[in-house]
Amino acid sequence: MTVFMELLQGGWNALLEYLSAHVLTCLVPAFFIAGAIAIFISQGSVIRYFGPKAKKLLSYSVASVSGTILAVCSCTVLPLFGGICKRGAGIGPAIAFLYSGPAINVLAIVYTARLLGYELGLARIFGALAFAAGIGLIMAFIYRKEESLKDAAAFDALSTDPQSKTWWQQAAFFTSLVGILVFAASKNWIATVILLAGLGVVMWRWFSRDEIILWLKETLHFVRLIVPWLLGGVFIAGIITTFVPADFVTTYAGVNSLLANLGASLFGTLMYFATLTEVPIIRAFMDLGMGQGPVLALLLAGPALSLPNMLVIRSIMGTRKTLTYIVLVVVFATISGYIFGLIAS
Repeated sequence: MTVFMELLQGGWNALLEYLSAHVLTCLVPAFFIAGAIAIFISQGSVIRYFGPKAKKLLSYSVASVSGTILAVCSCTVLPLFGGICKRGAGIGPAIAFLYSGPAINVLAIVYTARLLGYELGLARIFGALAFAAGIGLIMAFIYRKEESLKDAAAFDALSTDPQSKTWWQQAAFFTSLVGILVFAASKNWIATVILLAGLGVVMWRWFSRDEIILWLKETLHFVRLIVPWLLGGVFIAGIITTFVPADFVTTYAGVNSLLANLGASLFGTLMYFATLTEVPIIRAFMDLGMGQGPVLALLLAGPALSLPNMLVIRSIMGTRKTLTYIVLVVVFATISGYIFGLIAS
């Protein structure tokens, strides 16, 4: 009974920590951005640049580097991923965006280089960029028949696509939303308040009451779709961390072997790392003896995946595609970590 209560307490503590640290500053702005993408971004524009038949060099390049702009974690990126999927983005570019969002933001890369070493910082950059594009391309190839049907259906629906705002009106609107997300996450409240005021002016001048209501309804849809799975996953992850011994990972990941790198990758996929928190945690693992290869494997798998993240992705694109994505991330991280460990040794 005591063990059961400790597990529940671990899950509850993880949930409280997540709610206090991330909901207001990260998830809430992300949900509003997702709702805005679903309502105000022209479906034709999304399909043109991110659809299954878009030019791969452009779509994958943009999607793969998008994470450098948004300092988001693996859970905060989910509403944005859901938004572009709903507007017709192909699975390849959408997956590239999903991976790159939490994996290669500027803050995480700089922090990694400063705390873990410049070699790991550079390896994380190149690995994350290659993962985003490579995994996206493989997913697009595996599900190419479904994507072809989806593309045709999306173009058939373009005639009913609502008239979008002018490009500069959209730019002002989305710049305000993204700015609020970035500055709220960094707890720069002065800039956040200024951007909120600017957003209010933009909505007052260029958006009708009906448009705002549609936006709020679509935002609420994403909240209902994602939040239950997200919070349940955070609770379960907290339970897992309670009964896993503190030295378990370092004991089995102190050498550079395929098994050690696989273990680090699997550990990373289950645990939840908030933005930047993976760096000091992994630094602690390194101090306890974790090898360079498993460290990189954990860096490449951990920020991009987590148990809450996987549960929500499944609700968006189904079990089969989610499992394929998870397997690809684990395999890529394991092989990359092993090769880096050989080079670094």
